[in-house]
Amino acid sequence: MDPLRIALVSSEVAPLAKTGGLADVVAALGAELSTRGHDVRVFMPLYRRLRQSANTFTPAPGMTDLQVSLGPRSGRISVLTTTLERTGLEVHCIDCPELYDRDGIYTQDADEHLRFALLARGALTACQATSWAPDIVHCNDWHAGLLPLYLRMLSSWEDLFAKTRTVLTIHNIGYQGTVGSDALDDLGLDDAAHLLHQEHLAQGRINFLETGILYADAVTTVSETYAREIQTPDMGMGLDGLLRDRAASLVGIVNGVDYGEWSPEVDTLIPTNYSAKDLGGKRECRHALLSALGLAQDDSVPVFGIVSRLVAQKGFELLFEPLPELLAARDVRVAVLGSGERRLEEWFAGLQRRFPGRVCFYRGYDNPLAHLIEAGADAFLMPSMYEPCGLNQMYSLRYGTIPVVRRTGGLADTVQLYDRATGEGTGIVFDQYDAPAMRWALRYAMELWSDRPAWARMQQNAMARDFSWERQTGLYEALYHRLLVGAPA
Repeated sequence: MDPLRIALVSSEVAPLAKTGGLADVVAALGAELSTRGHDVRVFMPLYRRLRQSANTFTPAPGMTDLQVSLGPRSGRISVLTTTLERTGLEVHCIDCPELYDRDGIYTQDADEHLRFALLARGALTACQATSWAPDIVHCNDWHAGLLPLYLRMLSSWEDLFAKTRTVLTIHNIGYQGTVGSDALDDLGLDDAAHLLHQEHLAQGRINFLETGILYADAVTTVSETYAREIQTPDMGMGLDGLLRDRAASLVGIVNGVDYGEWSPEVDTLIPTNYSAKDLGGKRECRHALLSALGLAQDDSVPVFGIVSRLVAQKGFELLFEPLPELLAARDVRVAVLGSGERRLEEWFAGLQRRFPGRVCFYRGYDNPLAHLIEAGADAFLMPSMYEPCGLNQMYSLRYGTIPVVRRTGGLADTVQLYDRATGEGTGIVFDQYDAPAMRWALRYAMELWSDRPAWARMQQNAMARDFSWERQTGLYEALYHRLLVGAPA
């Protein structure tokens, strides 16, 4: 395939700014595309935390003191570049202190919509300033949702973008970027009001993600199952009808995993490396995990791990009855790392008080501990209500840590129920979103743990799965090339 010019536009890029998997995906996909010889420019805002970090930022040639207009507002931006240490990926950061010099990546401020409208317009302005004509502009989530429409407006008179095609990736349809229609002028869309969703505009709202779905040449999401789910009223969050209309241009591509960071053979954050051929190091990681968390050592009992945001989406309410029952009936260990909703934090903290020495809840996030849980736990609990893709279940597979997941979204696409009769399967998968189904999954995990040959077979199956970005990036390349020759997505 011929090299392409690709602009990736995102509100987050790891490790510069990260609140979830979006940042990891953009950084890893950009790096792999660049490694394959494509000319990649990644655009994101220059947040205060970046400015205050130890990273070195250099003015991008030809991209300083650029004028950008949004409706009646006009201002100047510059683009500063920095290079990600491990991969060498260059990231272009849009510098506008008026909008980005704030405490958080995201805010509740009244001008939040302007912050990300500027991300879209700023990326296009930077391309114009350097006469760099991208073949593909890959927009990520609602924050870049207006870009396909802005590009359509520009291409009516700007020849630079005449052949540019756009891709919008929905990482989580639950976040859509909806603002009141009184923002129309601020967004520079007053003369383009007829191009927005007319019914919703009449109802007084503008939806960034919806607009992106309307005008992107292709829409992708982060797993095949999630692509089907978001076309249903239950999972489409109000956009299911539009997505059904665009079904021919909607593609599900499971996220890849950066095995340079998340693999027990090379992980620098765990005490001992190991592989599918020699799992001895996993036992040492298990001992280290229990020791670090003050949990009692016992090689005969399983360790269940959790690393997650503690929010309703992640399904932890399913554990409220079954997990205390299991702890009361059987000797197991539970290691939890996460933060989020107070009710969930308080529940896990209460579980620790109820079962001291057997349950540890670490409130917050700690990257070395996350790696140690993936390496040292025997099973990983991920009972999500919905999960567009999920990364931790794929990390767990690689570390031989058996995922216990609900059959939804990317979990359904990446974990297969282990069948004791055939010896096939990579984890424990349940269907219904209720306590009885969760209870069954925990019981089946205990049954398999007691059958050591079956557990060992399941681990080998799990560790053999390949969700590397080397594999998944090829699917994006193929999509880009189909768009450029006018073929269906």
